[in-house]
Amino acid sequence: MLRIVEQNFTQDLTPEQRLEELGLELPPVSGAVGAYAPWMQVGNVIYTSGQLPWVDGDLKYTGKMGAELTVQDGYQAFLLSALNGLAQLQDALGSLNRVRRILRVEGTAHTTPDFTEQPAALDGASDLVNAVFGERGRHTRMIYSDTAMCLNCATLVVLWAEVDI
Repeated sequence: MLRIVEQNFTQDLTPEQRLEELGLELPPVSGAVGAYAPWMQVGNVIYTSGQLPWVDGDLKYTGKMGAELTVQDGYQAFLLSALNGLAQLQDALGSLNRVRRILRVEGTAHTTPDFTEQPAALDGASDLVNAVFGERGRHTRMIYSDTAMCLNCATLVVLWAEVDI
C-alpha cells in the first residue's frame, strides 16, 4: 500500500522526476469508455474527463467504500485515478512541466449511504498532486458520493490545470 507523505524535493525537479522519486510512473493513457474526449483545453486550462483507477486496462478497485472497500482502499483508488489523470495531462501537454498550477481536483467516491470518510479517501489524489507539483499542486477540491458508479469503479477523479500555451 502506497501512502504519499510530505516530500522535501528540491525545487528544480520536474514533475516527472518527482514521480520517479516517489517510485511511480505514469500509465499509458486510457481511452474514453463512451462518446467523449479524455481531456479538453479551453484557453490555458485543461480539464480531464473522469479518470478511473485503471492498471494495465483493468479496474484495480471496484465496489463501495463502507462495504467491500475501506477508506484506505479508497485512498489507493483515488491515488490511481489521479495518476491516470496526470497521464492525460502529460498526453495533452507533452510534459507535466507545462502545468502552471493544478486548479481543482474533483473526486467521486462509490460508497454506501452511511459512509462519511470521503475526504480522507480523496487525500490519495490530493497527496499525489501536491507531491508531484509542490506549490503548483495546491488546489481547490470537491468530493461527491454515489451509491452506483459506472463499471462498479471505486473512484473517479477530474483534474483542472492551468497550463503554459
